Amino acid sequence: MPDTSEPEFCRTCIEGIRIPVLLLVTACGIMVALLLPPIAQPPGYHDFADQRSLFGIPHIWNVLSNLAFVLAGGIGLAGVIGKAVSRCALSPAYGVFFAAVILIGLGSAWYHLYPGNETLVWDRLPMAVAFMSFLAIIVGEYIDMRIGRQLLLPLALLGVLSVWYWHVTESAGHGDLRPYGLVQFLPLPLILLIAWQYPDPGKAGRYLLAVFVLIILSKAAELFDGAVLAATGIISGHTLKHLLAGLGVWFAWRWLKARYTCHGTARCSASERSTFPGCASDINMCDDG
Repeated sequence: MPDTSEPEFCRTCIEGIRIPVLLLVTACGIMVALLLPPIAQPPGYHDFADQRSLFGIPHIWNVLSNLAFVLAGGIGLAGVIGKAVSRCALSPAYGVFFAAVILIGLGSAWYHLYPGNETLVWDRLPMAVAFMSFLAIIVGEYIDMRIGRQLLLPLALLGVLSVWYWHVTESAGHGDLRPYGLVQFLPLPLILLIAWQYPDPGKAGRYLLAVFVLIILSKAAELFDGAVLAATGIISGHTLKHLLAGLGVWFAWRWLKARYTCHGTARCSASERSTFPGCASDINMCDDG
């Protein structure tokens, strides 16, 4: 008989360090943020490359491109509700995420109509909540449903507090973006690590990879706002950021739908359940109906 003890031992070792690795990355991110000096918002932050107006609407394309968030968030929220996930453990996280995306579109449109710190708050608040709720979703989907559900409220609250802290310090003349930066960027390596350490048995993982890639591309487009406008003569980097991020949200919905759509095969864990298939992974937390 072939000896399988060594591969089994290796697999057990890898599984045993997954959570400690995630905690270590989180701790390192927090330590780096604490060690850095306060990060002030750049003085010219509100001076976007595309200043064009149309029909009396200032910064028209930066405003209208936020429809991508409203549409993608609306599709996701309607789809989630339509799948009766109110019976599932993570349904609050799904609802919070897609609702926050809709509010991103509205808050960002308001901000770009009247760029300034006071309106920027309403852009950043739903973004912080969306980042944190999506992290709770990933934890719940790949690690443990109960933990994901329990993390939703504290993570969302941390997101809100990070924006509040920035706004208070900015109003006092010594703005500090470190907590908000942590909320915005730390989930990225954590989500990537979780998806790598807990492989998706189906094909849904490709949609999550698309989400990750589109987030990175949207950040790059934001960074090269003026360069993109100069190169294309049509669209600015910031407008492109909105479109790419909105597309990323749509792929997040596709990821959710791919994970939770039963195709009637023997490999479908929910093939005999009429409820939202995600419930099948945590029956004790969902109705049996």
